[in-house]
Amino acid sequence: MTELVEEAPASGTDDDEDASESSATSRRSWWTRITVPQVLMAAVVVIYIAFYTRRSLDIHHALGTASYDSALYDQGVWLLSRFETPFVTLMGRNLFGDHASFILLLLVPLYWIWPAAGVLFFSQSAAIGAGAIPIFLYARKRLRSEWLALAMGAAYLLHPAVGWTNLENFHPDSYLGVFVGFAIWAALERRWKTYFVFVALALLVKEDASLVLVPLGVWVGVKRDWRIGVATVVGSLAFMAFAMFVVMRSLIGVPTRNTWRIPFGGPSGVIDTALTNPTDLVRHLRSDDRPWYLVQMTAPFAWLFVRLPSVALISGVVLFTNVLSTFWYQYQIEYHYSLIAVPALSLGTVYAIGAIRNAGPFAMPTRTIAVSLVAVAAVFTSYLWAPVPWGRTDQFYGNPNNEWANSAREIIDLVPEDAVVAAHYRATPHMAHRAEIYQFPVPFRSVLYGPEGLLDGPRIPDRAERVEYIVLPVPGAGPTSFPSEDWAVVKPAFDLVERNDFWALYERNPDVPIPPEDP
Repeated sequence: MTELVEEAPASGTDDDEDASESSATSRRSWWTRITVPQVLMAAVVVIYIAFYTRRSLDIHHALGTASYDSALYDQGVWLLSRFETPFVTLMGRNLFGDHASFILLLLVPLYWIWPAAGVLFFSQSAAIGAGAIPIFLYARKRLRSEWLALAMGAAYLLHPAVGWTNLENFHPDSYLGVFVGFAIWAALERRWKTYFVFVALALLVKEDASLVLVPLGVWVGVKRDWRIGVATVVGSLAFMAFAMFVVMRSLIGVPTRNTWRIPFGGPSGVIDTALTNPTDLVRHLRSDDRPWYLVQMTAPFAWLFVRLPSVALISGVVLFTNVLSTFWYQYQIEYHYSLIAVPALSLGTVYAIGAIRNAGPFAMPTRTIAVSLVAVAAVFTSYLWAPVPWGRTDQFYGNPNNEWANSAREIIDLVPEDAVVAAHYRATPHMAHRAEIYQFPVPFRSVLYGPEGLLDGPRIPDRAERVEYIVLPVPGAGPTSFPSEDWAVVKPAFDLVERNDFWALYERNPDVPIPPEDP
């Protein structure tokens, strides 16, 4: 088994004549310190990034992405790259009013070079794949074996929540895997400059990153340095308050649109129920397969973190709020809400295994046995629940050249770049680089639109009058629904421009008024 390689002392002499030789020796030493497990870990990460970037792009170009949550981010970042206010017409609110995801500003320079949705999908896969690096770095020191570290890094990437997040359209939350992972690693290693950098980056991802950063601060305060721990807790809560009560409230009128996800009428209702009628709270937490979600989240680590659980418990608040939520997606492993919990569970497993006395039966070290259990659990649970090639889960790989997608591109190419468009939700991700684009039937009827996120609201007259083109699927053709009732209302004001087997393009007839909404 390969143990950690100690760094060689610097070589050289006091003579200037020997400086170049010393430099060459240092370079040779750097190369000689590269080990087989390091190369394999880098290869695994690169393969992961390439595979999931390709899969994401194939799904996207096969019309497998949608307005939520692909086109809205593409439109928002594109507007920022054009130095425009990022008011995302696909959802009717400012990009930073939806979530305070300031990390998206880092993508703007990339849009100057390559203004395409591929930037989103590549950066997402790269960030998720890089999440294995802090696991490897900590495990090779804690377990004193780079081979065991390689196994733990690979196990992280096999976790079902990791792969599913990578394929769920695009979400800034995907960056939390690597940022939170490096923050915890830096805390474990007492690398405080690195720690603060990654805590700050994690806060920039989303206003609720504090759900994991506050517990991390508590752990740091108890186990490492109370001053840094207090600074983490206070700083995280202060930033969350600023993001919600200053930024988001100024943009959408409320600090958050998601209070409806808290059961029993909100936080005070949860506390009141826990004190006065705890059986109701327990019944809620046990309902709708919520305990099974916790099993799926923890089983890939063979539950070995329970031996020394303090690091793994950094994920406790996130897991609890996911299970508590009334929003079904939060307690399903296939959605992005789960990724933020995986780094602490993974590093917590390494932390616990490292505390095992390394003397096992059959002359096999106990840590090797423990990591082998994790490896088996990771592979088996990936087969059961993850979007991997060997898995049993039904998956959509996407064929970018399918007839439906090719037909859509033929129609989309006919729409002027600066036109105001209302389009089907499968077409909007391919037309998002414009100042005004709506997911039909918006703006003729408000659906998932506005600061309130209305599920079913009235027409927006001023915006409806500006729509120049509508892109819709042909009724009954293709694997998607046709908004027949909404289209029947506005159809008289639009003329057919082009139609193929699957898609149709309509242009506004200025001589015909848009009919009023149905009463």
